[in-house]
Amino acid sequence: MTSAALGGRQQPVDVYLPPGYAAHASARYPVVYLLHGFPGMPAGFFRAGRLGVVEDILIAKRLIRPVILVAPFGSTGVFTDKEWANGVRPHEGWETYVARDVVRAVDARYRTIRAGWARALVGLSEGGYGALNIGVHHPGEFRVLESWSGYVRADDIASIFGKRQAVLRWNSPALTFPAAAAALRAAHTFVWFYSGSVDKSLLPQNREFEQELSRLRIGSHFAVVRGGHDWALWRGQAAKALLAACKRLLLPSYQARARHVPGTSNVRKGRA
Repeated sequence: MTSAALGGRQQPVDVYLPPGYAAHASARYPVVYLLHGFPGMPAGFFRAGRLGVVEDILIAKRLIRPVILVAPFGSTGVFTDKEWANGVRPHEGWETYVARDVVRAVDARYRTIRAGWARALVGLSEGGYGALNIGVHHPGEFRVLESWSGYVRADDIASIFGKRQAVLRWNSPALTFPAAAAALRAAHTFVWFYSGSVDKSLLPQNREFEQELSRLRIGSHFAVVRGGHDWALWRGQAAKALLAACKRLLLPSYQARARHVPGTSNVRKGRA
């Protein structure tokens, strides 16, 4: 796809269509957007993370309804860091690329439910930070925000944030959630996140963030999971994470709107 936020740059986007998509020509689907870490590529979610297989299994067990999985590429190279943020340099609008350009392109090309209550923004490591940072800047654009081993304070990277304290603060969810709390509550935003038990550099700030979300009365779930900062942890939690996202994309008040999605009548209620 071509992104105006990136100055017309073309970026690859991996899309996984659920079982039955071709057979139900009139059906529309919720979308789960997946943000990779650094270094990383979109394909990691489907190769190392096996997210497509995970979705197929959950659908077969009638635990979730079908969703479209979308994994954009968030950089100009595997080892080029962009933080999924709007940088200070021209044509470096990586946040806008996700929240506006990718969403519009997916809505235009696929049979999606074109509403924020039918979208989840999920990321791992740097992508987890990106999901929270983008979500807080765009209340209502995504119903669920998930961070797998992410962080909530922007890394002071000069090439992205220009050593500008105001820009760093604006891109630190730990500091921006309070001002957006009312809008996030009104949009029924739910934050689902976890840290590995031996991820010592990120675990403390996530624990503090959990307390902040509770104080702000923003719906959330936080867990400390045994493991480190790697695919062994993320792959092991993938089913639980996808189940949690899909559960929140089908709140009771919106079930009537989602009845045209195949499989919704068979979704089981449960804790996630």
